[in-house]
Amino acid sequence: MKTKTSMAVWSLAALLGFVLLAGCGKKEEEQPAGAPTAAPAAAATPIDPATAASISGTVKLDGEAPKAAKIDMSQDPACKGTNTAENVVASGGHLANVFVYVKEGLGNRTFDVPKEPITLDQSGCKYHPHVMGVVANQTIKIVNSDPTTHNIHPTPKDNREWNESQPPQAAALEKTFAREEIMLPVKCNQHPWMRMFVNVTKSPFFAVTGADGKFEIKGLPPGDYTIAFVQEKLGEQDVKVTLAAKDSKTVDATFKP
Repeated sequence: MKTKTSMAVWSLAALLGFVLLAGCGKKEEEQPAGAPTAAPAAAATPIDPATAASISGTVKLDGEAPKAAKIDMSQDPACKGTNTAENVVASGGHLANVFVYVKEGLGNRTFDVPKEPITLDQSGCKYHPHVMGVVANQTIKIVNSDPTTHNIHPTPKDNREWNESQPPQAAALEKTFAREEIMLPVKCNQHPWMRMFVNVTKSPFFAVTGADGKFEIKGLPPGDYTIAFVQEKLGEQDVKVTLAAKDSKTVDATFKP
């Protein structure tokens, strides 16, 4: 009886060993050594340049622009005295520093992150530009051109907050924002009047109006879009537009003070 029992146990152990060995062999066939553990990033959705469309326009201010507040910079002699705020910049009825972007209509399209960084300079104890746009994860190169120390402090809602000092002639800081966020404020803790806005988008289809209120967005695929116009004090306006292949349409906006 003991011999029969021992043989039965040995046979069962051998059978289990064979099953486990076969299972491991099968697993190795399904996942060979060196196989990637995660899917690669989605490739950018191609846009046929032969059908690409564009929009352009002018943003105006209907009424008298509010008087710009005077900024007293005397706390830091390196900042050269008095300056004016940039909350609403308008000339001849044209509104500058309005961020214009495709808010809806691109669906699930993906886009490559631009390899070239965009520069944010600090000069005259002011940020240049006052309003900028970047694609999510695009590098922002922050430069201090002033003979004084600045302290750059973004205060986002949807991105990581950070606060970093930059002395005169220091190496440029390189930063990114991972998530879409419109009118993300940036301030300087050393100079409380210094303020600018970064706009982080999923696509490269955006622009900032110049002193003449004009903007242009090129390379759009045909489709139905919502174009948003955003001004830091005057709010947001949305305009719907349909673009056919090779279309070139004018989309204007008007804000009231």
